[in-house]
Amino acid sequence: MRTAIYPGSFDPLTNGHLDVIERAAKLFDRVIVAVAHNEEKHPWFTVDQRLAMTRRAVRALKPVRVTAFEGLLVDFARNQKACAIIRGLRAVSDFEFEFQMALMNRRLEGRIETIFMMPREAYTFVSSRLVKEVARLGGDVGEFVPSHVDVALRKQVKNRRD
Repeated sequence: MRTAIYPGSFDPLTNGHLDVIERAAKLFDRVIVAVAHNEEKHPWFTVDQRLAMTRRAVRALKPVRVTAFEGLLVDFARNQKACAIIRGLRAVSDFEFEFQMALMNRRLEGRIETIFMMPREAYTFVSSRLVKEVARLGGDVGEFVPSHVDVALRKQVKNRRD
């Protein structure tokens, strides 16, 4: 069984993330969406909230499983018997950091390949950070995230203001 890991904070999950997940699910027997526990990023949503939102968004994709992880990604990937790590690239500016991470991961575990995937052009500018900023400022982000994520973002903005 060919397993790929698609790691990220997914704070929140965007339609760009979903596009990559859907396409990865066509290439691999199993895709594990690995929601990172990384408090350094100051997430808006807890790990449990991000897991729930992501699971709801991918529930129709049979080869996709969603779980949390912390620690070294290559250790997690090795434990899941993954052969690949999927990384999304939106723009050339993403490449340098992702390339360095891929080389480090290869050095730590040479049997796991990193595969770069780009979202559809409609989502190349969409990032979780930008979505949160637009939502925080009262903008409509409904076309960039699944509808249940949009609702959660609106609640989070309201809670942050109160």
